[in-house]
Amino acid sequence: MKALYDEIADWYENEFLGAGDPLGIEGVLREQLGEGAGPCLEIGCGTGVHARVVRELGWAPFGVDLSERMLRYARGRMPVMRADAARLPFVDGRLPAAIAVMVHTDMPRYPEVLREAARVLRPGGLFVHVGVHPCFCGGFADRTDPQAVVIRSGYHDSHWTKASWTDRGVRDKVGASHWPLSELLNAFLAAGLTPERFAESGGPVPVVLAVRARKAQE
Repeated sequence: MKALYDEIADWYENEFLGAGDPLGIEGVLREQLGEGAGPCLEIGCGTGVHARVVRELGWAPFGVDLSERMLRYARGRMPVMRADAARLPFVDGRLPAAIAVMVHTDMPRYPEVLREAARVLRPGGLFVHVGVHPCFCGGFADRTDPQAVVIRSGYHDSHWTKASWTDRGVRDKVGASHWPLSELLNAFLAAGLTPERFAESGGPVPVVLAVRARKAQE
């Protein structure tokens, strides 16, 4: 796997993140993860910007990412390791919680990532997915006017694309993978993760879909 974010790590940290949190990602993450204790793995942690929220909720954040240049920033925010999200370097069934925040479109093998998350979680462990909304974001969606998003053909097709409605974001730089909503949710079930709560944010037409899921108790 090529670490595409290596090429844009400085821009991502210093310019893209400087826009704040217009999509309400922090609030959704707080709501779905909730207060807890013990280690919480962030899969695809990037620059580690979400570690503060995880820590404030009582968890002990640590992360993995494929991009070494992104991890240079993350190391100042939490313990990290360079690793492929589809082959996590952890033993089975030990972690109480894991999260993946705004990364599933960066992972062409996201169903495998979900299976890995389920593998490393202990029975009853919590997994929180926060990602771009598959129904309203993607190469098929023109969001030039946020009050009237235009959905063109292509939503039903799983694909990778660099098509984007804006050249100020990430997707035109590194591309994106897309799964229709049904395929995405079925991937949770196939991995052994049972959704128990959902949330949307970034209106008026949602930009973010969050899923709180849990590994079955043995």
